[in-house]
Amino acid sequence: MAKQNTVFKDAYNRCLKVLAETSSLPSEPELGQVLGVSRTTVRAILGRFEEAKLITWDKRKKIVLRQPQPDDYFPTEETDSLAEIIERSFMRRILAGGAEPGMQINELELAREIGTGTTSVREFLIRFSRFGLIEKRPNSHWILKGFTREFALELTEVREMFELRSAASFVALPDNHPAWQELNRIEALHHEILADIDNRYKEFSELDERFHLLVHKSSSNRFIVDFYDIISIVFHYHYQWNKTNARQRNARALEEHLAYIEALRSHDAKRAEEACRRHLRSARETLLQSIP
Repeated sequence: MAKQNTVFKDAYNRCLKVLAETSSLPSEPELGQVLGVSRTTVRAILGRFEEAKLITWDKRKKIVLRQPQPDDYFPTEETDSLAEIIERSFMRRILAGGAEPGMQINELELAREIGTGTTSVREFLIRFSRFGLIEKRPNSHWILKGFTREFALELTEVREMFELRSAASFVALPDNHPAWQELNRIEALHHEILADIDNRYKEFSELDERFHLLVHKSSSNRFIVDFYDIISIVFHYHYQWNKTNARQRNARALEEHLAYIEALRSHDAKRAEEACRRHLRSARETLLQSIP
C-alpha cells in the first residue's frame, strides 16, 4: 500500500506540473502515457484535482479553474521511492567526503541515517557496484574506488552510443506520440530558466536528467533505459561537486539542449545526430574538467 501511495503522490505532483506548464490537460490515455501510470490512477488524480477545485470534470470534458499553488503539491519526502532516498543519501555521503578514493561506506550507518533496513541499502550498493565505482569489503563495509578519468571516458563512450540510437528513434515517433508534448513542456522550462538564469541556473541538473531520460525512453529498449540510471547519477551529481563557472556552464548547456530539441522536432535524423553529438561532446568535456 505504501508503494502504491508513493506512486500516486508522485504522479499527482507530476500531473500538477503538466497543468502548470500547459494550462490544460490531455486525454486520460495520453495522461497515463505521460505519467507512466494506469488509467485508474489517472482517474484518481483527476478526482482529487476536482476536489481541490483545480478543474471541473464530467468524465469527458476537463475545464481548468485555476493554476496549481505550492501547497497543492505533496511534500517531496512523500513522493520519493525508497530507492531514490537511498541513492540521495548515498551520494550525499560521498560528496560530503569529497568523493575521495578509499572512502569507506558502512551499510549499517547508511541504513540508520535513512531509517530503513540494511537489506534495501545492501541491494542498492550491490546494484551500484556493478559499475566499478565501489567495492565490497568484509563486515558490511564498502570502499569507494574513485571516479577516474578512465571511468568517465568509458561512461561517455557508452552514453554516446545509446543516446544516438535513442535520438534516431525519437525523430521517428509519430506526431501524436505523447513524448512530443513532454518535449514541449521541457522546452518551455528551458526558456524560463534562461530568462532568469542568475537565480535559476541550479535547476538545470534536474531538467537535464528529465530531458535525456525522455530521449532514452524513446528507444523502447529496457537495457538503454536501465543504463541511464548510472548516467543520471554521475552526470547529475558531478554538477554538485564541481561548482566552477556553474552559471555559465549551465547556460551553455541549456542553449545546446534547445538546439538539440529543435533538431529532434525537425524529424531529420542527420540533423538530430549532429546536435546530439555536439551536446554530448560538450558534456564530456565538462565532466572531465570536474575530475581532480
